[in-house]
Amino acid sequence: MADTTDINRHAGIEPPSGPVPKPELGDLFGPGLDASARREIEHALPVKGSQLIEVRHYGRSLWGQTAKLTAQIPDGSVKYYFFKTASTSLMIDAELSGLSQIYHVSPSFVPEPLGSGSYFSRHEITGEILPRTHFLITSFRKIGLQPPTPAAFVFKLADLHKTSVSPTGKFGSQKAPCHATISYHNVITWQSSWSTLFRDILAHTIILSQRQHKGHDSYADFQRIGNWVLDKVISRLLNPLEGKIKPCLIHGDLWDENTATDAVTGEPFVFDPMAFYAHNEYEIGNWRAARHRLSRKEYVDAYKELCPPDEPGEPRRPANVGYVSQLITEHVSRGVG
Repeated sequence: MADTTDINRHAGIEPPSGPVPKPELGDLFGPGLDASARREIEHALPVKGSQLIEVRHYGRSLWGQTAKLTAQIPDGSVKYYFFKTASTSLMIDAELSGLSQIYHVSPSFVPEPLGSGSYFSRHEITGEILPRTHFLITSFRKIGLQPPTPAAFVFKLADLHKTSVSPTGKFGSQKAPCHATISYHNVITWQSSWSTLFRDILAHTIILSQRQHKGHDSYADFQRIGNWVLDKVISRLLNPLEGKIKPCLIHGDLWDENTATDAVTGEPFVFDPMAFYAHNEYEIGNWRAARHRLSRKEYVDAYKELCPPDEPGEPRRPANVGYVSQLITEHVSRGVG
């Protein structure tokens, strides 16, 4: 179950005034990491023959559990890894794919993806077999300041956008990403037209929102406005950019707590991606919402300096308005905003 304090931090209408709470090492991970579960985790570790010492909660996730994993490798030394669980293999596979794509372009900008797997476990009290748990393992990076300072962070982000090259020359992804519990399977596919792909993404989120709110008093208005946006607005916003923009690899879900400064190296890095090839300005659509620290002028201005807008005039309109609308609609579909 999602932690409501996390949801409140993610979905407020004003940026939080205080710093992002520092992640702390917590209790032993559970419930029910029995011998069978431990074997499955050890099998997924990158150094064969490693033995699991412990898994302790570290940080928080809206849609899973996160932990610091300690293991002893065959030479007797101790290694630390980041460990994350989710309820579906689709979510884990999508995140692992996104991390791998970004790591290939910018290795220091994400934790190194190392493995994945799943296990059954038992309830600590009743002994009941619990639903299968899916997990991924990455290198462990201790989280410092969140979000990182504007100049260093935006430099790495802009470099990812500028240097990435779509393997097909198109927008989309070979493996569809997930945004939290929402899968874009059969939605984010390879498309020559960014306008077409973005319309597909927005249509998907509108349908999910309609299902969530069907029967509400405002449902008919929401349905009418959604169809109008899809049929009339998106083409007017994005068709003028056709043939002028490059498919860029984006993180896809950049908000304060998916970014951090590495407490050891001082480098900015990101995690929990919804990565695919898109218009680079889609990346900062999320920053238009005032609820994020990344919405502050110094972050937006630093990015614009390195990646000038593709549209003349006011750089956060009109395409950016369409991008933030999609993200807000998706939040509504999950009951988060």
